[in-house]
Amino acid sequence: MLLRTWRLVAIMLTALSMGAALAHLLEMPAKLNVDGAMWLTLLQTLYPPAFGTVGAACEVGAVVGVIALAFLVRRRRPAFGWTLLAAICLIATHAAFWIWVAPVNATMGPLTPETLPPEWMRLRNQWEYTHAARAVLQIIALAALVLSILVETPANVPKGQAA
Repeated sequence: MLLRTWRLVAIMLTALSMGAALAHLLEMPAKLNVDGAMWLTLLQTLYPPAFGTVGAACEVGAVVGVIALAFLVRRRRPAFGWTLLAAICLIATHAAFWIWVAPVNATMGPLTPETLPPEWMRLRNQWEYTHAARAVLQIIALAALVLSILVETPANVPKGQAA
């Protein structure tokens, strides 16, 4: 029961975290075509309330949940390998935020459209493309978690029995 609970927690938190990352990815083409003032407005008003609180809690929870799950399945091959892959992807996702996204947030957060720096497009691209990479890593993490269960699911289940 403990393993099933941890698997559910890890999958749900990873899926919720991936949802926010996927939203960034889907918004990216449109946001790359707006001017600096609009992009700054979106950065300062759209993301802090929900992405910065709910999204951050889900992301940290996903990392903790998947690391705990990896510990629980450490003797279950090949489930452990898939769970470890998920953990590595989520840790990389989290690290990418602190290395490339957070500095842009700190730089752009206090600015106004009139005080945008000349390199605002480079900062925007760093922010947007890092979020795109994070989305891909989180998609891989979720797939790996699902595969960690599927590799333990019997292929041939007799009729009338649940897997």
